[in-house]
Amino acid sequence: MGTAPLIQVTDLVKDYKIGKRGSRVNLRAVDHVDFEIKKGKALGVVGESGSGKSTVASILAKLLAPTSGSVMFDGQDVTGLSGASLKAFRRRVQTVFQDPFSSLNPKMTVLKSISEPLVVHAVGSKEERSARVEELLVMVGLEPSYAMRYPHQLSGGQAQRVSIARALALQPEFIILDEPISSLDLSIQAQILNLLKELQAKFQLTYLFIGHDLGTVAFISDDIVVMESGKVVEQGPVEALFGNPQQEYTKKLLSAVLDPEKDLGRFLATR
Repeated sequence: MGTAPLIQVTDLVKDYKIGKRGSRVNLRAVDHVDFEIKKGKALGVVGESGSGKSTVASILAKLLAPTSGSVMFDGQDVTGLSGASLKAFRRRVQTVFQDPFSSLNPKMTVLKSISEPLVVHAVGSKEERSARVEELLVMVGLEPSYAMRYPHQLSGGQAQRVSIARALALQPEFIILDEPISSLDLSIQAQILNLLKELQAKFQLTYLFIGHDLGTVAFISDDIVVMESGKVVEQGPVEALFGNPQQEYTKKLLSAVLDPEKDLGRFLATR
């Protein structure tokens, strides 16, 4: 018998009402989505803009409420959490967003930004929090001296490393990565992807990795969910999806990153 999934998403729906009052129409952003993520594994969710993937991420992070369906985390339905239960959930689940500069307060030093979750959850003394920030900076490949810098003194890659450090501060089990490299230069993207893989292995983290580039998503993921217009059109292990895609939409995404006939072996060898 296999281990129970850490994340189990069942029949997830998210509707929006758009238009003026009296003539509003229903827009279905997420349409009966199902998937699961085993502990210590990475699930990639890929699709073009408007496919619903970031809406799914926001629901899992408890930033949006679903219209219907359930999200089970470690055996508990978290869709209705509030108060102390929600605070406990937020300690175990963290998010890294696409643009680090919009998620870091420009008026706060790196020290304050990374230690903020520790303050909110009353973890450690001021000295212990400072020591933890130094430890986290080294963990993500930055010198401890970066603690006194402000966001405008960081490059895009450095700022995203700070965001990753902040996400790790509370030692979460599950990290939602919502297009975390799409705003970075190509050379920096590879560095951040490698860092994320190293951190996952070191701390047995479970990832949900959102992206629009199938090659990038596949590099870090064990399994992939392909979304189009709010629906899951295909899902499965990376090797199966790359080796034998079933849907035309998946083939289209795949053709944008490699020629499966020529490049599959080389690609899988890099994983």
